[in-house]
Amino acid sequence: MKLKRIQKIERYIYQNGSVSLDELCETFSVSKNTIRRDVNYLEENGNLKKVYGGVLANKTSLIPFENRTIQNQEKKQNIAHVAASFIEENDLVFIDSGTTTRQMLEVIDNNKSFTVLTNSLDIINAVAGLNNIQLIIVGHTYKRGTQSFVGIDEDDTINRYNINKAFMSATGVSIKHGLTNSDILETEIKKHVAKRAGELYLLADSSKFGKSTLLTYAELTDVKRIITNECLSSEYVDYCSDHNTIIECSK
Repeated sequence: MKLKRIQKIERYIYQNGSVSLDELCETFSVSKNTIRRDVNYLEENGNLKKVYGGVLANKTSLIPFENRTIQNQEKKQNIAHVAASFIEENDLVFIDSGTTTRQMLEVIDNNKSFTVLTNSLDIINAVAGLNNIQLIIVGHTYKRGTQSFVGIDEDDTINRYNINKAFMSATGVSIKHGLTNSDILETEIKKHVAKRAGELYLLADSSKFGKSTLLTYAELTDVKRIITNECLSSEYVDYCSDHNTIIECSK
């Protein structure tokens, strides 16, 4: 319940831009002490800024999905191009929802035959026009905010297949919290994929590092290869080197 409430508070603050603590108490029917704890948690994760008597949304970390595509477009394309080069003939790959991952199919070799497992509507639409790629869909409920399908059953599709490689996105990436996401239902799918995949590839621009959101779906040590747009700090370089994680810089 706490995580769901925090997620709703986060969304409410973003939608309104700025709100008072009293308004949050009234809207979510909780005490001011509870709201203060929730707000402190969100501020620690870089999602908002406290001001006197209220909070402001951090626009750089809570940009709506449909508006993210136009930001850092060249960086995302470069990352996607590098990621696509790791897909091999007859691979079964999971391609996550996200504005970077969905560009992989725009640069993939059209003569290469492989299978894509995904919960992303954009990926589904892209694969539908490519005769050489087989498509397997995950999730039974459509989520408009991220243009993805969520919801999996115990006997779910993910556990039926041997996924060679998973190309994942993340809202935040940190050494302490790993790969994080703020949606509970999406996180469940990401967790299953991360456990099932033979190799985990993280596609994330440099702005995602050093940040974390509500839920961890994989540890940074689980990642085989990080594909990003700029050289990471020495802290991340050393950590990845110690844990045999390869860093690919598309710059």
